[in-house]
Amino acid sequence: MKVIRSQKAYPTRDGAGVNISRIAGFDGKSLDPYLMIDELKSDNESDYMGGFPAHPHRGIETFTYIRKGGFEHQDQMGNKKAIRGGDVQWMSTGRGVVHSEMPLLDEDNGMHGFQIWLNMPAKDKMRSPKYQDSLEFGIPKLTNSEQAELRALAGTWVMDSNRIEGAIQGLAGDGAIADVILPPLSETILDVSMYGKVLVYVHTGGLLNTEFTEGYLLEVLPTELLTLKASTKGLGVLVLAGQPINEKIAHMGPFVMNTQAQLHEAVRDYQQGKFGDIV
Repeated sequence: MKVIRSQKAYPTRDGAGVNISRIAGFDGKSLDPYLMIDELKSDNESDYMGGFPAHPHRGIETFTYIRKGGFEHQDQMGNKKAIRGGDVQWMSTGRGVVHSEMPLLDEDNGMHGFQIWLNMPAKDKMRSPKYQDSLEFGIPKLTNSEQAELRALAGTWVMDSNRIEGAIQGLAGDGAIADVILPPLSETILDVSMYGKVLVYVHTGGLLNTEFTEGYLLEVLPTELLTLKASTKGLGVLVLAGQPINEKIAHMGPFVMNTQAQLHEAVRDYQQGKFGDIV
């Protein structure tokens, strides 16, 4: 694989004091079609027990993946779901969503999960919201001869010439997300040539003979095969792919639109109760 650039996640807090590591790309270019990758990884309850009380969104998609621990999701559409280790959940917020994500206590396993934001194209930002999760059918998986495992969270993937469809389809920007886990010193190859943007986020272990360990994000050239080789500590990566939307964005907190006027309208609509309430 050819690495175009790399960056390191930075520590920050969100929600009610939740400690996270963040990669942000609200310039609308560096991660396009993605906007943000938040990783929550801790065995200390005080890092995450405040959770994310009710808050709004407009103009984005949120994709939540839990590796261990869990959150209870609730929204104004009437969804109330326990999202636990091995589950994914996706909201295409469109013109407006109010939701909360509160932790489910897991004294044995702690918490490890991600929330990923995708930008929505201008033509879709004011459509009705949508919700999907993997609770009924689970997450499809592929395993190769070296016991490397690909968990197809969203979109379409090809690993070692085997094709698999992810649990969630229809993400903005043809988004595709996979969790790839490799034993120490093993390898696997992904064909990502169908995508215009490919990002690799290291969440466990590291890439063999590189400085790229936990918390690094790599942008790689999609026209080359993505060869992943695990260090002696093994390797776990989120691979995020898609087609750049290439639109100007305006960002304010939980709202991502195309102009400042649209942002002001989003704030006004929320304050006037047009997004609805969690019942």
